[in-house]
Amino acid sequence: QVQLEESGGGLVQAGGSLRLSCAASGFIFTAYVMRWYRQAPGKQRELVAGISSGATTTYADSVKGRFTISRDNAKNTVYLQMNSLKPEDTGAYYCNAVRYTNSHWGQGTQVTVSS
Repeated sequence: QVQLEESGGGLVQAGGSLRLSCAASGFIFTAYVMRWYRQAPGKQRELVAGISSGATTTYADSVKGRFTISRDNAKNTVYLQMNSLKPEDTGAYYCNAVRYTNSHWGQGTQVTVSS
């Protein structure tokens, strides 16, 4: 079955860095666009970054220049390198795989940035 397993979250001070990983299985990884979303308490889930099968990347304005999304197709894994973290980056981060109408989600990993 389809599985997306996020890891790498944690507690970090403002200005610090974290690297999130999402290991995928159960589908053809290279055929899917991979995305990271986040959801802060009391707020809607928002798109943070995305990467196509051809490695074209997109970012939310709020993270441009600080976050980098990448994928390793040999390992069926997508990463989110987060630098210069701010308290407003706090939230649950979710991995998403999408291809046409097929969409799969991970369980999320918590990122907390202290000021």
